[in-house]
Amino acid sequence: MPKYRIALMPGDGIGNDVMDAAKIVLDKIALDAEYVPTDIGWEFWCKEGEPLPQRTIDTLKTCDCALFAAITSKPKEEAEAELVPELQGKGLTYRSPIVRLRQTFDLYTNLRPCKAFKGNPLNYRDDIDLVTFRENTQGLYSGVEFHPLPEEVRGALEAHSPRMSAFEGVDSADIAVSCRIFTRKGCQRIVRSAFEYAKTHGYPTVTLVEKPNVIRETSGLMVREARKIAAEYAGIELWETNVDAMAMWMVKNPQDYGVLVSSNMFGDIVSDLAAQLVGGLGFASSGNIGDDFAVFEPTHGSAPKYAGLYKVNPTAMLLAVKLMLDWLGDMDTAQALQQAIADTIAEGKVRTYDLGGNSTTLEVAQAVAGRL
Repeated sequence: MPKYRIALMPGDGIGNDVMDAAKIVLDKIALDAEYVPTDIGWEFWCKEGEPLPQRTIDTLKTCDCALFAAITSKPKEEAEAELVPELQGKGLTYRSPIVRLRQTFDLYTNLRPCKAFKGNPLNYRDDIDLVTFRENTQGLYSGVEFHPLPEEVRGALEAHSPRMSAFEGVDSADIAVSCRIFTRKGCQRIVRSAFEYAKTHGYPTVTLVEKPNVIRETSGLMVREARKIAAEYAGIELWETNVDAMAMWMVKNPQDYGVLVSSNMFGDIVSDLAAQLVGGLGFASSGNIGDDFAVFEPTHGSAPKYAGLYKVNPTAMLLAVKLMLDWLGDMDTAQALQQAIADTIAEGKVRTYDLGGNSTTLEVAQAVAGRL
């Protein structure tokens, strides 16, 4: 029996292209694993009204972890219009399957490393090494939203917040509300994850990215809990910055920062900025990590116009494999894979179109595999 059982979720668009690239590297590594294909994505939304079928959740519960590639997501009205006719008008609402996966399996840590590889012509600077810890299950992405605003919810808000008076006279049908929900436990565990990573990997600072001067209750809770946890880690300094200022400092002096920690939406934004500083989303991987299960993915989208062309850069997907190997405890193989990726980029002979080359997705994967 194989040591590991790993689900493969290619998803949509170029997801299949980059997953094929990952398979080339996995075959070369010869990890002692059974790879289990699973259904996820836009195709299943259109045909079944569910982009994350229950059968996939059931399969994932039998696996150690999963590799996920890319997903298509569209606004509410467009999503309903693409359902098969017999499912239209049934009240079905599209919900991002990756967000649902994070919440279903309590994958509360979203780890997004962005490192500048030598020889990458797209680097903003060559000395960037940013690692974002994004809270992954709460905040504005928790999915607690209303439109129109139900009268009982409006009444509760008006009873408990005098600031609702600013919306007096506005019809409830013209009000949309998205709730930014933090819990003390949620704040504590994402901050602790960031400090543990900094301790293990030798980073001298952890920077908390929030907005407590305006979003006082939720960001304020995160700040207070971060200060308590920081006191437990001698030698690692807690820096605090507002998210808007952080966007400026990441462009001005990205080399001054290492580990960043933030809430769900702010973490999503700053980690994409970090990705652009090291060449774009084609170089950005992430791990959705819980206590006993994890899903690893590139952070790019499905890019449907490139689907099946094997044109896109697979580096983010290969780095997701590296993160998976780290999580499984195979540190030596993970380091060897990262070095093979770095050497391939530095040599510059095999490059996809974004780097000014004409190599295919699979040729890049083959070049990396050839160095292992």
